[in-house]
Amino acid sequence: MSDPYSVIDTDILSALMRRDARALARASHYLSDHPRLTFSIITRYEILRGLRASGASGKLRTFEQFCSTCEVLPLTDEVVVCASGIYADLHQKGQLIGDADILIAATAVQARGTMVTNNHTHFGRIGGLTLDNWLV
Repeated sequence: MSDPYSVIDTDILSALMRRDARALARASHYLSDHPRLTFSIITRYEILRGLRASGASGKLRTFEQFCSTCEVLPLTDEVVVCASGIYADLHQKGQLIGDADILIAATAVQARGTMVTNNHTHFGRIGGLTLDNWLV
């Protein structure tokens, strides 16, 4: 059975960059069915800000090369509208999470993808979002 189309969260992408064996094995399996890894432009921002803030120029070059082989999903009006609905739902439940996570989740929802994350505590609050974890 093939893996569903997936959108990679920042924590899993970071694990891949650290060469975590569990994440690498799952990514390899995923890539046997899909042409490339996919993540949100918000995830790209989160990784870039961390690398730039720490002055990791070598890792920054590696990340830029890596991105050229991936699909980076844009922040569209549809994603923003979806994110506003997610925010409203979480606000009404008193279970808010950060805006970046809401935007990443909305990107996955709009792409009809499974959210690959190790943060099921936050993303599990979002109705209609299918989750997977490449670190278990």
